[in-house]
Amino acid sequence: MKEAIKWTLNRMPKSEDKQLPVMSLSNVAKARFFHSSFPQYSITPLAELDGMAKYLGLAGLYVKNEAHRFGLNAFKVLGGSFAMGRYIAKEMGRDVSEMTYDYLTSEAFRREFGQATFFTATDGNHGRGVAWAANKLGQKAVVHMPKGSSQPRFDNIAKEGAQVTIEEVNYDDCVRMAAAEAAQTEHGVIVQDTAWDGYEEIPSWIMQGYGTMAGESAEQLRQIGVNRPTHVFVQAGVGSLAGAVVGYFTNLFPNDPPKFIVMEAQAADCLYQGAMAGDGKPRVVDGDLKTIMAGLACGEPNTISWDILRNHVTAFVSCPDWVSARGMRMLGVPVKGDPVVISGESGAVGMGLIAAIMETDEYKDLREAIGLDRYSQVLMFSTEGNTDPLKFRKVLWDGEYATV
Repeated sequence: MKEAIKWTLNRMPKSEDKQLPVMSLSNVAKARFFHSSFPQYSITPLAELDGMAKYLGLAGLYVKNEAHRFGLNAFKVLGGSFAMGRYIAKEMGRDVSEMTYDYLTSEAFRREFGQATFFTATDGNHGRGVAWAANKLGQKAVVHMPKGSSQPRFDNIAKEGAQVTIEEVNYDDCVRMAAAEAAQTEHGVIVQDTAWDGYEEIPSWIMQGYGTMAGESAEQLRQIGVNRPTHVFVQAGVGSLAGAVVGYFTNLFPNDPPKFIVMEAQAADCLYQGAMAGDGKPRVVDGDLKTIMAGLACGEPNTISWDILRNHVTAFVSCPDWVSARGMRMLGVPVKGDPVVISGESGAVGMGLIAAIMETDEYKDLREAIGLDRYSQVLMFSTEGNTDPLKFRKVLWDGEYATV
């Protein structure tokens, strides 16, 4: 018996929406300019799944494929790198527009700024992005990974020259560990997308960095004649990516925003729990947070992002692991004529959920509540490629988390 997908419409009271300007179009443009200065930058593909859309009964289905981002197989580097650029700019009393790749890798910069140590906690992708950016910019990185992290992800971070450990605690405790070490280190700073009271500036910069991906996808949709997606499905761990995507598209279409569906791993569904409580206050999920969606195994919401989400999300959905596993298989073995999208465990949950909503009447109430139908133009984000090859083979080759 498959575990059920849980969902709730957003009925939380609205706040004053003070965090929405974090994702203003001008802030996202600064991030895009910063990233485009890197020689490794290119716009990642937007896969048009016309065959899948027809099969599911949708007008269009579009998947932003972040497996191609900076050669790192995941989108996370966008946030960590831009936050580092903003931090360095602030320390030097300069504007981030001056922090181009050429300047940050120059001798003049090394003489003026020296070297900082960037601490972070990660399941893999964020830490690899921070380590990569630190390596490229001549800075130091220290990365702590939670209990159960995979060896390939550890190895990829270590290859970038970072000091990296796998700890015997969960993600949220690793964040606390990294923050404590950064506070005790000269020129130490924590780069984390989890915001808490007193630590909000850097997480907001990370969210702006993620905005590059959202901005690219909006442009790519326009180029194929889709001026506005009707629905945006976005996954969440602490909620920074979700807040970035929801914030950007709300600012882009202030009078007629898309419907936003936020998806979480059921083992770490803190946003869904907050929405269920209905009072507008965030909720925390603790424990080991065991899920194949390692990038979403976070139990404490980003407070900045939560404020954006409570004001603008249509529905919050809590997804068992089979949803992601099926999404991986559907993207990896597509309908004839559609491009293959190699999507990892945290990247494919949108595909699995959209299929579950549209294929049967088990989730007919959710389908009708969000108005998903043959007129819908749907955007989702495959945020990582095959970042854990052993797990990927088990799901695609061996049928792990079967759905029949």
